[in-house]
Amino acid sequence: MLRPPHFKPRRITGLSLNRMIPNILTLLAMCAGMTAIRFAINGQFEWAVIAIIVAGVFDGLDGRVARLLKSTSPFGAQLDSLSDFICFGVAPGVMLYIWTMSHLASFGWALSLLYAICCGLRLARFNTQLDVELPPYAAYFFTGVPAPGGAGLVLVPMYLAFEFGDDVFRSPIFNGIVMISVAALMVSRVPTFSMKRFRIPHNYVLPVMLGIAVVAAFLTTAPWPTLSAVGILYIASIPLTVRSFNRLRREAATQVNTANLDLAAPPRHPEPIPEARPESRPPH
Repeated sequence: MLRPPHFKPRRITGLSLNRMIPNILTLLAMCAGMTAIRFAINGQFEWAVIAIIVAGVFDGLDGRVARLLKSTSPFGAQLDSLSDFICFGVAPGVMLYIWTMSHLASFGWALSLLYAICCGLRLARFNTQLDVELPPYAAYFFTGVPAPGGAGLVLVPMYLAFEFGDDVFRSPIFNGIVMISVAALMVSRVPTFSMKRFRIPHNYVLPVMLGIAVVAAFLTTAPWPTLSAVGILYIASIPLTVRSFNRLRREAATQVNTANLDLAAPPRHPEPIPEARPESRPPH
């Protein structure tokens, strides 16, 4: 009787700390988003906004750290999307409802739900496009406003209210219009610029670093006007981004059409070389 071969169980190896760092950053972002809801419930809205900003910082770091450490994984991508939905969809919607939208009762809650749902739809569409090969000109653009950008835009009335008072900017009607507009931008097909593959020319490195230092200085001394200005400039840049996207798409289409015409054209045969005639010799 033949005995079945004895298989030695494979030893389970642990994960290195480097591979865990991106997921740890994602979890920290999720904690910051949940903490923003807690601050809003306690009426500490400025701290709630700061928590959302911290979540945005962690969200911007986790993907870059993962690519730097070569530790990207499908698990990390899905965890990042869940964290984005909590931090930039659920948390801002709840914050705005507690802050002002509750004055509209059920209609205000419906608008908060609309914003969160549109954020979830935007993230789901992004996940379905992860394995889709995009044309080279589209690699520098997002489809619609990304979730962190949407959270930053929908909280602009809060920034303005912190700096200039609640008389106008805490109006539930005004905030409802902003929420509907931002929700529509997130699920739209409007191209927005992506910083993931942005390359800075060598001649502009020092000016860009100087500009970042100036923005950081304004953030520490006058955070709410600075955040408001950043949000307004982002909205103003969308028409320029759409124009740039359409220009690159037309150029790519022109190159494709030119290549197709070259392939469809009949091959040019070289002209035949006339045969050499023998030289006539004079008679003897």
